[in-house]
Amino acid sequence: MLKKIIQSAVIGLACAGFILAVLPRFSSTGQPFYSGEDVVLSFKNAVRAASPAVVNVYNQSLSSSSVDEKFQVNNLGSGVIMSKDGYILTNMHVIQNADQIVVALQNGALFEATLIGTDKLTDLAVLKIRADNLTTIPQNPDRSIHVGDVVLAIGNPYNLGQSVSQGIISATGRNAIGDSVGRQNFIQTDASINRGNSGGALINSVGELVGISTLSFGKDPSDVAEGLNFAIPMNIANDVLQKIIRDGRVIRGFFGVQSDIIFNDGSDSEPGVKVKSVVSNGPAAKAGIQPNDVILEFNGEKANSPAQMMQVISNVRPGSVVKVLIERAGNQLELPVKIEEFPDTLPQ
Repeated sequence: MLKKIIQSAVIGLACAGFILAVLPRFSSTGQPFYSGEDVVLSFKNAVRAASPAVVNVYNQSLSSSSVDEKFQVNNLGSGVIMSKDGYILTNMHVIQNADQIVVALQNGALFEATLIGTDKLTDLAVLKIRADNLTTIPQNPDRSIHVGDVVLAIGNPYNLGQSVSQGIISATGRNAIGDSVGRQNFIQTDASINRGNSGGALINSVGELVGISTLSFGKDPSDVAEGLNFAIPMNIANDVLQKIIRDGRVIRGFFGVQSDIIFNDGSDSEPGVKVKSVVSNGPAAKAGIQPNDVILEFNGEKANSPAQMMQVISNVRPGSVVKVLIERAGNQLELPVKIEEFPDTLPQ
């Protein structure tokens, strides 16, 4: 019995010693103090790396009267410097109906910007300023994003000047938000994005670009959602940027089906994307593709998800004929489909 009591006492003293050695001590006031320097969690290095590449964008219109003519600010937003020679990404809605676009760098320099092109489906616009050796936003295309990652939104909310808000990635692959057409593949975040943040940068905790801030819910009293903010992923934004620089607009392939289902019935059938509906007189309808068909391959690529299929289709040049492997009623069919250009307005 005595032996067990001694063993328990020794174990208790050892545990107490460990706790005193590992945990911070407390002062007489009850507040903890540390023998070494306190460690403060900070994202200052990320902000320092990214913030010089985030600019303020002013949409100005010419106001004329019998007395004088002057420019007035119609809209404001943010932008991200994507190249050293002055290509900037922002939101299309920021610069719509502008008579003049002014870009303000963080060092105070002002430039009149030229609009290179816009893309309605992603709400992105490309601007160009006449400057050299600009600081560009850090990027790492090999780094994946995950729900729960810490992100920072940098922009010019309400024209207060550059500001930073912090949150996490709440969801990825968000489509068909509000009046969107379901192609943006949004990143959802709870980092605050207010008026003026549109077109700014959403970065990760090391300062790398994650996406272009574009939409937010919950900022109007009539909205019922709060903490729902969105950004266009970096890979889509870069793709739009390069296509607008090359062609002046984004030329996308159009297939003409809608689907939100990945088909797998648990049998030996190959997984694929199930067709929900077919656009009347579209390329798929002309080729004989029907609702409930399962797309197994498109132009030699496996159909893994609707989002992946949209990206593959959009990169096919209009006028190209591709082979589409489908499954219908247990049988596999390969159909040739002539891809068209994505229309401004979808046919009914």
